[in-house]
Amino acid sequence: MSDNRLRELSISVGQRLKASERWISCAESCTGGGIAKAITDIAGSSAYFDRGFVTYSNAAKHELLGVAEATLQAHGAVSEEVVREMAQGAMHAAKADLALSVSGIAGPDGGSEEKPVGTVWFGFAERSGRVLACKRQFAGDRDAVRLQATIFALQTALDEFL
Repeated sequence: MSDNRLRELSISVGQRLKASERWISCAESCTGGGIAKAITDIAGSSAYFDRGFVTYSNAAKHELLGVAEATLQAHGAVSEEVVREMAQGAMHAAKADLALSVSGIAGPDGGSEEKPVGTVWFGFAERSGRVLACKRQFAGDRDAVRLQATIFALQTALDEFL
C-alpha cells in the first residue's frame, strides 16, 4: 500500500462526492487527521469537505461527537459501539451526508490480548440512517497501521457509500 494508492482513492472519493453533490466528514482517533489530510490534499475538496474531527481522547469523543460516556466506559474507545457513535456524531455536527470514523491501536504499545496493536474499528454513517461498522487487524509499525487504516476507510466509503 502506498501514498500513490491513497491519492488515487482520495481523487475517486472526491469525484463521486462532487458528482452527487454530497458532503463528507470524518472523526478520527488513531489516524490523527490522516483521513482529512488525504481528502483535502486534492484540489477542489472544499466542494465536498467542510470539517473533520480529531478526537484522540475519550473526553474529545464525548464533547465533540456526543459519544456517550457510558458507551466509552462499557466498551472502550476501540470498539464497534464507539465508532458507530463517532460516525453519527460527526455526520450531525458537520451537517454532512456521509461520515466515517476510526479508532484503533496503532502502536507500538497500548495493545492487549483482547485488542492487540493493529486493531482498528471503522464506522460509517449516512444521512439515510444507514450505519456500518467493521474491524480490521493491520500489521506493521505505527505509520504502516495508520496508512492502512486511512486507505481502508476511504476504500470502504467508495465501495459501500459512493
